[in-house]
Amino acid sequence: MNILVIGSGGREHAFAWKIKQSRHCGQLYVAPGNAGTSTIAQNINIAAEDFKALAQFCKETNIDLIVVGPEAALVEGIRDYFEADSALNKILMVGPGKSGARLEGSKDFSKQFMVRNGIPTGKAETFVANQLNEAHRYLDGIKPPIVLKADGLAAGKGVIICTSIEEAKDVIQEMLENKKFGEASNKVLVEEFLDGIELSVFVMTDGKNYAILPEAKDYKRIGEQDTGPNTGGMGAVSPVIFADNLFLKKVEEKVIKPTIAGLAKENIPYKGFVFIGLMNIKGEPYVIEYNARMGDPETQVVLPRIDADFVELLVATAKGELTSQPIPQKEEVAVAVVMVAEGYPESYEKGKVIHGIDKAESGIVFHAGTKSNGNDVVTNGGRVLAVTGTGASLDEASKKAYKAVSGIQWDGLYFRKDIGEDLKKWANSLS
Repeated sequence: MNILVIGSGGREHAFAWKIKQSRHCGQLYVAPGNAGTSTIAQNINIAAEDFKALAQFCKETNIDLIVVGPEAALVEGIRDYFEADSALNKILMVGPGKSGARLEGSKDFSKQFMVRNGIPTGKAETFVANQLNEAHRYLDGIKPPIVLKADGLAAGKGVIICTSIEEAKDVIQEMLENKKFGEASNKVLVEEFLDGIELSVFVMTDGKNYAILPEAKDYKRIGEQDTGPNTGGMGAVSPVIFADNLFLKKVEEKVIKPTIAGLAKENIPYKGFVFIGLMNIKGEPYVIEYNARMGDPETQVVLPRIDADFVELLVATAKGELTSQPIPQKEEVAVAVVMVAEGYPESYEKGKVIHGIDKAESGIVFHAGTKSNGNDVVTNGGRVLAVTGTGASLDEASKKAYKAVSGIQWDGLYFRKDIGEDLKKWANSLS
């Protein structure tokens, strides 16, 4: 099969890495890709949202399967664009259309979907710019901490947890009136703070059946011990020790099944990934958010643990032929450590030469914000690399990941040194 992966981050490098291992993989392309994808696939210099150019490329190269990585292309309707063209609508695609991508594209729609379909979640109210006084009155009636969420896409940074009513009032004004997240904060959800342990569960669905992928826990804050502002993700671990079989069965019965049934009931066709952000509160699952694609950096720990032909799963999803059976998983632990540019998640410089990638033999180096510059690989984003170690235990996987990280250098790099440490403490408390 000729396969096109759309996107340029670590998730897309991980997709390409896993797809390349399939016996069904013929020509593999990534648009636009990065320096890492160029070593295993052919990069195509087309942006993920340039549907017209992507369509023309697919016609010229007889693409059989498209895997859409980033959320913006899904929310903007790449599936709808391809389905409207008789020369393109036979191409298999993994990723929902606009109607399904609203699960991620609008936090307000997503919350109402959960409420309509009886899916456990925190209470929330939504406000727009001319309702600032109403928002302030609502805040006066609830107890901190308070979660404020931009309704639209904000590159994983649109969620702010406020520790006081005063802070929440300042932040919601900044979001609604000063457009802190641009159009994404035209609406803002004021949400109940759920006090538990966070994790993510990933599902492939063809709209009828579903297959559950390995779960993961990611680390959003820039600083160690989960301090500082939110980022797109500083690391991830899979499996998650506090997500035992009983808890995951509850997730399936109380969250996954009603989600898939709700999509069908509301006539929302869906062929793709559903990323379910969860809180484990005393053994009960509550949904924080949905995403309409795989996570980054969670993909970099989930895919190495899948013990099956990934292309076969993708094709079954796209064709509507998925069977609701467990996906075989490797009995190993994966730990990903994200290496970022100095200054991230605020402003940062690009173009720093990266050294030592080829010597990082103890881990898998997934490129995110990189590009080739002659013979050099240089930084080209805030999150630059995600380095994944795998092993029989969390400790072994962590040591492998950090050993690989230690050999990679560029001017001003930063990474958290505590990815997975909280899970080690959890494990020790149980032993």
